Amino acid sequence: MSSADQISETAPARAPHASAVPTLADFEDAAATLEGVISHTPLDASQHLSDVLGVPVHLKLENLQRTGSFKIRGATYRLSRLTADERARGVVAASAGNHAQGVALAAKALGIHATIFMPLGVPVPKLLATRGYGADVVLEGATVETPLRLAAEFAERTGAVFIHPFDHHDVIAGQGTLGLELMDELPDLDTVVLGIGGGGLVAGVAAAVKARAAAEGRTVRVIGVQAENSAAYPASLAAGHPLEVPTSPTIADGIAVARPGDLPFEMIRELVDEVVTVSEDDIARALLVLLERAKQVVEPAGAVGVAAILAGKVVATGPTVTVLSGGNIDPLLLQRVVAHGLAASGRYMTLRIPLPDRPGQLARVSELLAIAGANVIEVLHTRHGQGIQISEVILQLSVETRGEEHRAHVISVLEDAGYEPTVVPD
Repeated sequence: MSSADQISETAPARAPHASAVPTLADFEDAAATLEGVISHTPLDASQHLSDVLGVPVHLKLENLQRTGSFKIRGATYRLSRLTADERARGVVAASAGNHAQGVALAAKALGIHATIFMPLGVPVPKLLATRGYGADVVLEGATVETPLRLAAEFAERTGAVFIHPFDHHDVIAGQGTLGLELMDELPDLDTVVLGIGGGGLVAGVAAAVKARAAAEGRTVRVIGVQAENSAAYPASLAAGHPLEVPTSPTIADGIAVARPGDLPFEMIRELVDEVVTVSEDDIARALLVLLERAKQVVEPAGAVGVAAILAGKVVATGPTVTVLSGGNIDPLLLQRVVAHGLAASGRYMTLRIPLPDRPGQLARVSELLAIAGANVIEVLHTRHGQGIQISEVILQLSVETRGEEHRAHVISVLEDAGYEPTVVPD
């Protein structure tokens, strides 16, 4: 049976509800619709994160989901509930990548024409995958806010159905099926930690796990995590209504949303126990830990829950799950992030050292680094540069170290020998 047949048989098209909060019955209906369409992704125990948090920690590997992200859940359920007339008109969506792929694949399975607006800086793998699923892709704007506006205008102009990435009942119900899986896979689940962009995933998961837990006579805590460079929820929750906040560039492009969704906001305000933020360095360190300890390739937005745990932003008293919500990362970005993560962890640094312009100085510095146990990765030796005396040269070295303590030791060894090293910012 094809994916399209499976969707059609389990979920006859019905008029969608744009604003009503999903119930446990809605999540169970969505789960039945998605059975055989999505993957039931693994739940993997993490000894390293368990040691950090002091309770058992598991990783929900949605980075291994079809299309590489949880977004296929909400997109498929939303499209499955379109009427025949709506399907004939086609769909339009806007996304930095993961929602785009979910909509494109679901539309292909159902024989629906899809147009996707994406920002100009979208990661190449997400762009190629979206086109590969058969969608027409339009690139416009620096952030996802511009594609969202253009997609809404396209829907008004052409009659295509706008598939919002997070602010719709059916999308949230689809995302919430992940919460039902968590409760089935880890019956004594105590805390869930996951990222927030517009809020569709955390709203759905929070509603699903809390409804299931209440039926069992217990509670589950839900902690949302935002990148501090794009954190609309803390200010919005403090104000009591959604606010559009100024944002700065973040490597976590998948959750870079300037304004919460209206429906997710109301659900998160009621159901989510805490929202915390993490820095770019925190996210880079988390990606490095996931690569080294869990052997998982995860995009920055999918790693913010791990970042929050490593940064000490999470307190839990029982079995905890953090959701790796996506794995669609550009290899070039991964290369840069790994280097940044190594630097942020004290395992890589670049030193700039003024030297007297006489023979033997390079050899002497190399000897001192060997004594200190630092591994030299790259060397630049030049007589050109601002502030250099005629009798001086500049030596710039990139070295591998074993952490903050070893990094400080390397600098100390050079300083004790009379040199004046400065660390070049990453």
